[in-house]
Amino acid sequence: MRKLSIKHKNWLLSIHIGFAALWTGTVLSMFLLSLRNTKSVSAEALYTLNSAINLLDDYIVIPSAIGSVLTATFLCWTTNYGFTKFYWVIAKWILTTGLVAFGTFWLFPWGNVAENISRQEGLQAFNNTVYSFDAKGVLVGTLVQTLFLAVIIGISVLKPWGRRVVKEKKQVVAD
Repeated sequence: MRKLSIKHKNWLLSIHIGFAALWTGTVLSMFLLSLRNTKSVSAEALYTLNSAINLLDDYIVIPSAIGSVLTATFLCWTTNYGFTKFYWVIAKWILTTGLVAFGTFWLFPWGNVAENISRQEGLQAFNNTVYSFDAKGVLVGTLVQTLFLAVIIGISVLKPWGRRVVKEKKQVVAD
């Protein structure tokens, strides 16, 4: 594929940063809602907070994570960054893939279960071991995601590990 011009690369990079910022800010908001959720004193508040967490996850986190991954893919594909030329790019891919997998297979289901239990049981949900586990999972999971997203942003800015040195393979000529 043809390389992007500087102007187009900067536009794509700006969109990528926007998605990453949206993802990070929303996950931080989900953490704060989860923290508030631990002190709910009414069934309506408990359900509303769990519902808001899932609303943010469904309509902002998931699309912004997908947007971040897609724009990162296009940046690697259409610029000199490449997919494996720089250690910092590899590190970002590994961390981002881990966050997407964690969100998809653990955080998202925990949030859904917590919302459903709080809707059905109200404040009695605090006595439900499944709810307690899942609500704590959302609380800790969103904090972990926020911290890892901050690390990824730091890597993006600092680009700490530089370019990979690729050793050329010597061809052996048979006599």
